Amino acid sequence: MRQEDPVATHAAHAAPDADTRAMGRAVELAARGLGSTSPNPVVGCVITDATGAVVGEGWHERAGGPHAEVHALRAAGEAARGGTAYVTLEPCNHTGRTGPCAQALIAAGITRVVYAVSDPDPRAGGGAATLRAAGITTEAGLLADEAEAGNAAWLTSVRLGRPYVTWKYAATLDGRSAAADGSSRWITSAESRADVHRLRAEADAVLVGGGTLRQDDPHLAVRDVEGATQPLRIALDTHATILPTARILDDAAPTLIVVGEDADTRHLPGVEVLRLPLHGGRIGVHDLLTHLYARGVRSLFLEGGPTLAGAFLEGGAVDRVVGYLAPALLGAGPAALADAGVTNISHAVRLDITEAVRIGPDLRITAVPTVHTPPKEH
Repeated sequence: MRQEDPVATHAAHAAPDADTRAMGRAVELAARGLGSTSPNPVVGCVITDATGAVVGEGWHERAGGPHAEVHALRAAGEAARGGTAYVTLEPCNHTGRTGPCAQALIAAGITRVVYAVSDPDPRAGGGAATLRAAGITTEAGLLADEAEAGNAAWLTSVRLGRPYVTWKYAATLDGRSAAADGSSRWITSAESRADVHRLRAEADAVLVGGGTLRQDDPHLAVRDVEGATQPLRIALDTHATILPTARILDDAAPTLIVVGEDADTRHLPGVEVLRLPLHGGRIGVHDLLTHLYARGVRSLFLEGGPTLAGAFLEGGAVDRVVGYLAPALLGAGPAALADAGVTNISHAVRLDITEAVRIGPDLRITAVPTVHTPPKEH
């Protein structure tokens, strides 16, 4: 998926250890901005002086604030002159709420810029060309895969024009999300539940469907994550059956209730409601994603039940799967995933496992689809 500048020299294959270490540090710094920079990307920057010593570090800390390069240049001061900047994303070339980073690097006297991933945003791209025109050596591609992974939500949203969607589920080893009587608390451990709050804190919005809303009365706000920005809580409730006493309607975090065009919402005064057309009695996945993208949501954390997950998978709108598997067996009860439009094994949604780790007694598996399935709407 990388879209590298064809003119830039690719540093990835022959980079000295010092370059790799500096870019690796920039990738680490970028991760500190997860959950607080949207709708902007996470970016890290390291500045070395003319001798190769690190003299400045920075990351994009919040939307509207200085970009990573500016933080790093401020830390470096005059030591940046004649030095190298290592940046996880091609320096921007436009003036938004902050000035263009390409110009800041030029003004600081930087003579070489190494960046990991080209900027796919047409409004901000072209920074590398501006740097080269100013006589600065530019190199692209160093640790590109690592930088891509750390900035996957923003890069995917810009390339696809919709939020990056993570589907999270919890299940027993035999794939059950609840017992036969419908009880589902608690399948996984306290450690896994705490880990879910960390993932929520990294997302712009959290989504559940009407079934989960009625059965579990979820709260969906982030707890016990220091400095967390609360995500937008979204409930997909076609017929507006939500009760005014639902926990999701408190003031712990912003809330959006998504309903069908003709739903009666008079019992929800003061609640933000989004009305969308129905397709075969259902709200379209991509209608919802288009609206959320337009309002600045770049990453969506899908916590709904098996039906909602199936609709997103059938629509080709799941970019990452995070499964928490508990060492337990139920033998009956609802599966973690309902109908996703797969009728033959040849049509199975194949995944690449990117991580498998122990979380308390549980196993957390993270995987991404090997290819995006074409969107389908009902």
